[in-house]
Amino acid sequence: MIRVLLVDDQPLIRGGFRALLDAEDDIEVVAEAADGGEGVALARQHLPDIALVDVRMPVVDGIEATRRIAEDPALAQVHVVILTNYGLDEHVFNALRAGAAGFLVKDIEPEDFLHAVRVAARGDALLAPSITRKLIDRFVAQPLEPATGRGLEELTNREREAVALVAHGLSNDEIAERMVITPMTAKTHVNRAMTKLRARDRAQLVVLAYESGLVTPRNP
Repeated sequence: MIRVLLVDDQPLIRGGFRALLDAEDDIEVVAEAADGGEGVALARQHLPDIALVDVRMPVVDGIEATRRIAEDPALAQVHVVILTNYGLDEHVFNALRAGAAGFLVKDIEPEDFLHAVRVAARGDALLAPSITRKLIDRFVAQPLEPATGRGLEELTNREREAVALVAHGLSNDEIAERMVITPMTAKTHVNRAMTKLRARDRAQLVVLAYESGLVTPRNP
């Protein structure tokens, strides 16, 4: 059973998502919150698999809520999915940097929404390569000073290569083709790199790759 926490300041939005989710045999809404602070408290109480968090809320917004969940070791199993009306705007970008597994636009089709919840529950990031490339565009527009190594010395050469390709927007199949390996081996390299870098998901792996200096927008 996939356990879901809904965090949105609009009761009608929460009610619509709850009705859709509770109609599924394998999904259960365990709690609802009207702001990010309450959402974090309920996440600690219920330990859901997925927290669907509105990016813009009063009191504590979705970015801060995401950061608190991502930084709490007790909530390592909770995958935050940001809900937005606006697509990949600055707020969503900052939420992904804070540790969100991905984002969904609120006008998504119901079947696509349910599929996305199940994808996130498996631990896969809700970031298509096209979205990864939009993240890269943000790094090009707002280049960052490289942070510390963030554990890069623990990566093998092949894992570093795979991470660099992820950071440039390639899918696992494209990584496999570029590295002349099987897609399963490519996925293994990516997953091991995520573990070593303590990245919660593929979205955070992209951010870490740029922040660590492993790749830069000016050196593809």
